[in-house]
Amino acid sequence: MRRRLPPAARLPVVSALAVSALAAWVLGTVPARAAVGLPQMDFANPLTTSQVVWGALIFVVLYVLLSRGALPKVASVLEERARTIGADLDAAKQAKLEADAAAEEVARATREAQASSAAQVAQAAAAAKAAAEAEAARATAVLEAQLAEAEARIQAARASAMAALHDVAMETTEALAGRLIGHVPDRSVVNAAVGAALAARKA
Repeated sequence: MRRRLPPAARLPVVSALAVSALAAWVLGTVPARAAVGLPQMDFANPLTTSQVVWGALIFVVLYVLLSRGALPKVASVLEERARTIGADLDAAKQAKLEADAAAEEVARATREAQASSAAQVAQAAAAAKAAAEAEAARATAVLEAQLAEAEARIQAARASAMAALHDVAMETTEALAGRLIGHVPDRSVVNAAVGAALAARKA
């Protein structure tokens, strides 16, 4: 790759090339122009020669002044501008890197929050299910206890009713037997007969 010269170094080269081209053109065209009768191009005339010499001296002086005074300032301004632009570009790249890192951090935090929320929801659902199952088991146990208690009461009432029925049956049997045979039979006989009749009825 060809190395490019800075502006401060390119300007003297360009100026030298321009002066050389101008001198070659003037020297090449003097005879022709003098031939056609242009007095301002007649270098045989001392006035024309002095004007060219003074013009060249003024050009050299201006060139020296510019190269020593204005051109370094322009070059420094251009270099400072280039440094500023480079610093701005570096700052922009750094800001972009930081923004990309921040975006990645936000995305990671979002993913972690979503995962945490899903875990909390699953945990809450499991806890609610376990609580519902425990409540259902407790309600079933209470219901079974109530059913057992009711069955026990029913059995007790049935036993009490059967005992009362046995007594009523014995009294009724004794009264009927007394009317039929004229005397009350033995209580043990009546009890055995009533018991046999109730047992046959249960069967």
